[in-house]
Amino acid sequence: MSDILLQLSGVHTHIGPYHILQGVDLSVQRGQLTMLLGRNGAGKSTTLRTIMGLWHASAGSITLDQTSITHMSTADIAVQGITYVPENMGIFSDLSVRENMLLAARSGPIDQQRLDWIFSLFPALQQFWQKPAGKLSGGQKQMVAISRAIIEKRHLYMFDEPSKGLAPVMVNSMISALRELKKEGASILLVEQNLAVAQALGDQVAVMDSGKILHHGSMQELTDNPELQQQLLGLNLDLNLGLNVGSATGAHA
Repeated sequence: MSDILLQLSGVHTHIGPYHILQGVDLSVQRGQLTMLLGRNGAGKSTTLRTIMGLWHASAGSITLDQTSITHMSTADIAVQGITYVPENMGIFSDLSVRENMLLAARSGPIDQQRLDWIFSLFPALQQFWQKPAGKLSGGQKQMVAISRAIIEKRHLYMFDEPSKGLAPVMVNSMISALRELKKEGASILLVEQNLAVAQALGDQVAVMDSGKILHHGSMQELTDNPELQQQLLGLNLDLNLGLNVGSATGAHA
């Protein structure tokens, strides 16, 4: 069995007249969390949406576990075992939290043991279990979105900027949840602008700019190299954002 779960090779994506992805080569290894970093407009969200079949690649190939998903529909890609939390969270506002979770449990009734595990990650989830999801705060909605994504085990979990707009205490809860997911051996592709989150969680990192991958390597390599950070991102990862994130090495423990 290959160590690579997801592989993008020479992927191009056009949206109308715009050529967004311009030959993306990206891999996600089994059981690891791969960070996808880059400036706004670099093509990160388009990469996730192309993997999910929401936009179709105009050239190149995408394989999951050595099976081509390049031309599959979004529904068929989901059946292959990929779950995706978009930047807008993708929850059903008019439904209760419970109903949102029931819809996410594709294989049947919610597994109670799995649900209890999620409640241990997000204890507040039980407090608004019967409330309409649209009435929740931004942090609570993100809690629901992540919980929906992990209610069943998947081959690959993809999250698009899950910490965006969240208070530090909520970001810490999210980091803890993703660390627990990693302990399960999950494979995760995470788009982030919060570099403290990237440093805390990442095993591998890919840096995008102008629709291309400029760098792919270990998160530790990028963390330890301020010159590389400056070259690729125009800044460095030695940031104090008020988060209790620990170190990248600690995140792997």
